[in-house]
Amino acid sequence: MREQRSITLGVLAVFLLLVVACTQTTDAGITGTVKTKLAADDQVRASEINVDTAKGVVTLTGNVDSEAARDRAVQLAKDTNGVRNVKDMISVRSGEQTGQAPDPNRTVGERIDDAGITMRVKAKLLDDPLVKGLKIDVDTRDGVVYLTGTVPSAAERTQAIELARTTEGVKNVEANLG
Repeated sequence: MREQRSITLGVLAVFLLLVVACTQTTDAGITGTVKTKLAADDQVRASEINVDTAKGVVTLTGNVDSEAARDRAVQLAKDTNGVRNVKDMISVRSGEQTGQAPDPNRTVGERIDDAGITMRVKAKLLDDPLVKGLKIDVDTRDGVVYLTGTVPSAAERTQAIELARTTEGVKNVEANLG
């Protein structure tokens, strides 16, 4: 009886070790680990970055306020066990004239205007039959629309940019669509 119990515990221990090992090296496990690292980091806002993994290649998309935040996110992903490569598709928001990130102390009205622009652009992307709007992240700062994501064709990329550019209130479009 004791021997059978020892064997059962041994098999269970090996099974648990395999589950833990597989979880860390599967694409879903890698994605989860990278997201956790981003969320725990003080320099990166995890909510601004999307993480996808395919065959050990991590693709980071989104919009951040600084090169330092982008570099940190890429480094965190590279340092994750099981990651073979990191595809950096993160855009850094910049002020239209100054090349600096916009003032985070913008007025409520400015934020509402930008939110409205984002909603209008996203609605256009979702309504268009050519564009896969769910695959494109839309962010707006000071009237500048940032499009980030993966599109399968140049035609879809061009259409997404044109839809954003012709939206009321849009001053400029920055596209990071691969």
